[in-house]
Amino acid sequence: MRVAVVADIHGNLPALEAVLAEVERERPDHIVSCGDVAAGPMPTETIERLRALPNARFVRGNADVLEDWAAEQVSDEQRDFLAGFQDTVTVEIDGLGGVLFCHGSPRSDVEVMLVDTPEERMRELLDGVDANVVVCGHTHMPFDRVVEGVRVVNPGSVGMPYGEPGAHWAMLGPGVDMRRTDYDRNVAAARIKASTWPRAEEFASGNVLEVPSLEEAMAYMRDYDLKQRSGAR
Repeated sequence: MRVAVVADIHGNLPALEAVLAEVERERPDHIVSCGDVAAGPMPTETIERLRALPNARFVRGNADVLEDWAAEQVSDEQRDFLAGFQDTVTVEIDGLGGVLFCHGSPRSDVEVMLVDTPEERMRELLDGVDANVVVCGHTHMPFDRVVEGVRVVNPGSVGMPYGEPGAHWAMLGPGVDMRRTDYDRNVAAARIKASTWPRAEEFASGNVLEVPSLEEAMAYMRDYDLKQRSGAR
């Protein structure tokens, strides 16, 4: 069993198309999406591309309940598709064993797991997990680390990466192969700017042609995590 994993597409259809072209050449048994698929410039087109995938499973992200402009674009049928996403997905993968896919953490789609999240916090987030590997999304930054025998992987973001431009994803089985697919980002930016999404120009310039640095992204995510944890108290 081999699985292609994508996360955080955020309505960037050109990036998704580039990744899926590579995935099709790999011929995996399954594709798993770790959430946040459509909230972005091309929600309806992105959903339709994902709906057409064979052998695909979908984890719900915190942005998969669409709001504002994106919510007005999608059909009832597309909204039902998003509503059918699961909290987590578990798959047995060759060479890895049981792999649990989630968005933020195994217990919440808004919790943050980072490459440098302290071990004590990671143990709390992974408490009760019965899997060899946990694959998450949410933070848009790739990493691969081990916490007390549990391998934790983030493939990075397909459509809204932090740190390095391009579309990030991973192939699982028998190992973990982190991938980055380059694509014509100038053409993609032009397609995105043609969208009626109010943030299209900003997204094309700041998340496609250029992307936030790792330092900016880590600072943002640490602040986001602090606010989430403070709100939970």
